[in-house]
Amino acid sequence: MFTGIVTDIGEIVSLTPTAQGQLHRLRIACRYDRATIADGASIACNGVCLTVVASGVDGDRTWFDVDAAAETLALTTAKHWKAGTKLNLERALKIGDELGGHIVAGHADGIATIVSREDLPDMARFELRTTRELARFIATKGSITLDGVSLTINTVADVTFSVLIIPHTLTVTTIGGWKAGNEVNIEVDLMARYAARLTEMK
Repeated sequence: MFTGIVTDIGEIVSLTPTAQGQLHRLRIACRYDRATIADGASIACNGVCLTVVASGVDGDRTWFDVDAAAETLALTTAKHWKAGTKLNLERALKIGDELGGHIVAGHADGIATIVSREDLPDMARFELRTTRELARFIATKGSITLDGVSLTINTVADVTFSVLIIPHTLTVTTIGGWKAGNEVNIEVDLMARYAARLTEMK
């Protein structure tokens, strides 16, 4: 379980397709303390919960290996990742940690496409488009996770929605580099999903 509060920006240093391309072994460099990363630990990478299978230190940087399986490659932007790709990272919650964003499972529901970027004084406004299936879970002032970042929805119109990004978030995540046409991972709010399911069952 995560909160959508990014704690580091990692970089893919190598990608090795295995299982006839159905699995990608990724090595990701980060600033986490190697001693705190155990095999089997969960780390959200651009909003996708991945399991650490190995870790170590190379020079002054820690690295960890994860496997992106076929479903992850099919449903998320992981299909586009390559050496040099920057990723928003978040460690799994521990009991007693501050819930600074909202409850995030790290199970990306799909992809949203950035329609436009508007740079404002000290902020940036992004308009995004997603599928109709996911759009029904998106509401004004609700929560959403984009590339692992917990955000508040600003406006909604059919299958498009917008978010306003403050300077701090632009600086400490990969959002500062987003531009029109980019694809990002989207995880809808769990509460919205459960509410929709309850309504369907009535």
